[in-house]
Amino acid sequence: MNRPADPHEMIQAPSLQGPHEGYMPGFANDFETEALPGALPQGMNSPQKCNYGLYGEQLSGTAFTADVPERTWCYRIRPSVKHSHRYEKIDLPHWKSAPCVDPDVISLGQYRWDPVPHSDEGLTWLTGMRTMTTAGDVNTQVGMASHIYLVTETMEDSYFFSADSELLVVPQEGRLRFATELGIIDLAPQEIAIIPRGLVYRVEVLEGPCRGFVCENYGQKFELPGRGPIGANCMANPRDFKAPVAAFEDRETPSTVTIKWCGQFHETKIGHSPLDVVAWHGNYAPYKYDLTTYCPVGAILFDHPDPSIFTVLTAPSGVPGTANIDFVLFRERWMVAEKTFRPPWYHKNIMSELMGNIYGQYDAKPQGFVPGGMSLHNMMLPHGPDKNAFEGASNSNLGPEKLENTMSFMFETRFPQHLTAFAAKEAPLQDDYIDCWSDIEKKFDGTPGLK
Repeated sequence: MNRPADPHEMIQAPSLQGPHEGYMPGFANDFETEALPGALPQGMNSPQKCNYGLYGEQLSGTAFTADVPERTWCYRIRPSVKHSHRYEKIDLPHWKSAPCVDPDVISLGQYRWDPVPHSDEGLTWLTGMRTMTTAGDVNTQVGMASHIYLVTETMEDSYFFSADSELLVVPQEGRLRFATELGIIDLAPQEIAIIPRGLVYRVEVLEGPCRGFVCENYGQKFELPGRGPIGANCMANPRDFKAPVAAFEDRETPSTVTIKWCGQFHETKIGHSPLDVVAWHGNYAPYKYDLTTYCPVGAILFDHPDPSIFTVLTAPSGVPGTANIDFVLFRERWMVAEKTFRPPWYHKNIMSELMGNIYGQYDAKPQGFVPGGMSLHNMMLPHGPDKNAFEGASNSNLGPEKLENTMSFMFETRFPQHLTAFAAKEAPLQDDYIDCWSDIEKKFDGTPGLK
């Protein structure tokens, strides 16, 4: 059977009906999907012979002995050993992994950046990645890295997977397509995608130029946070996460597969597309999530809750109650607390907080934190509202107020985040950011009363 030569035309499973065609709803569900009828074995995983002459292969995201194994059975045109040949080390100089401690860079401080600008250079998903911070150790699989991506070109007959990490992708500008072994994910601003460790994919530009943020998670997979007394509803609901239906390519063409392994990049040459999974079932898959479906909860009488109340996804660490990474979302919401300083208060804590602005204005920093920009407040370094935000919140008429036209996020980790040389010397660092607190006034004069 001849397959389309156009790399954008993957043979896809029959779409689901309704507003989310081409996707299956649910977080960490055990899905099953086939792009050709009868390609998915029933009643067993590993039949003696698979239909269509396919090969059965398991992709595991956890150890075999995990309490809840995360694995997907793939039925593919070639086993993935045919997608691997001799490896040659290559250099992607702007993509760094932890530990990456530059002796000429000071990571101790409060930092903020304007958006990293686009250049005239054509950049793919691989060549356009710019690492801003690293934390932990990729070799022991703890910690993370944060990146900015600048993408203007589609990966042509070029594919990638990371053995080091899963990637949380947060677009800020432009639209991308992730053509993966398990199906197609189209991604736009106000959405996120999770690409699992070990999954092969190609990134295409649907509408460019593209810019966004990436959290590279070296540790345990992202999961939904425990809701405790909040109960079964609100925050991120499992039904709003979408996994792709099966899609495959059967193309004989010289191709390149790049692998990230222990912080190094290697390349192998093959003679065909590796996106050849015709059917699959399991719970280890990529997915996307629409951030506008996040239902925030908060104080409805007094006080400002900890930012953890806005957690969308969390990646656990070995310390109970302390995350390797939290992904936190600050979106439109009502503020109604009485007699309360409503923005985030001044604080310092054990977690390192890297924030990014998707669009609009953040309430604690009305100036300087612009869409596409980032800030970093490292562990145990104080931060909080600037003078204008403090004075405005301290003296405003506390009627119900809706924060509108705002969507920012935080990659928060228990580990200190070290700046890369790119972040310190090439990215558009706001050298005067620390001065945003310099004009905060002393109000104490020894006399009682509200000042």
